[in-house]
Amino acid sequence: MTASHSLQYNSIRYHSTEKDPTFSHIDPKTNTATMVDVTPKTPTVRIAIARSTVQLSQQAYTLLKENKMKKGDVFTVAKIAGIQACKQTPMLIPLCHPLLLNKIDFEFELDDGKCQVHAVCIVKTEGKTGVEVEAMVGVSVAACTIFDMCKSVDKGIRILDTFVVLKDGGKSGKYVAV
Repeated sequence: MTASHSLQYNSIRYHSTEKDPTFSHIDPKTNTATMVDVTPKTPTVRIAIARSTVQLSQQAYTLLKENKMKKGDVFTVAKIAGIQACKQTPMLIPLCHPLLLNKIDFEFELDDGKCQVHAVCIVKTEGKTGVEVEAMVGVSVAACTIFDMCKSVDKGIRILDTFVVLKDGGKSGKYVAV
């Protein structure tokens, strides 16, 4: 990118003057962002599963699969990083409630034919709000950790298709990705 094609930043404020009561994170009195009040909600068991795919070169995939990466045991480090990320979600995502997470776990599925790792994060709690964001943050950080630990071998690693596979509990019930 040349200097003549650099981006121009304008001082644009994104502020709506319309008050829409359907926005749960907007205070109708002040029209500003607010954390949703979950006080009246009944606690239920809630679970979320999120998945992210990491695409590697054949060389990086083989080294990862054989646990021969120079930085060490990639899957153990990615699991620990993902668990820490789940627990830090309210520090990273504005207006996200701090939750007592009862279970956080990870699975790493290997796809030899595509040289892919499917990182899967499972988060469970008993509370008043769901854990989908925690699962998404956790699996994203686990995928980024795989990238970080393998990038010396493969600069072209891609993180693909990060999404919620399943969510259950609460008023909206069960959701399963198709």
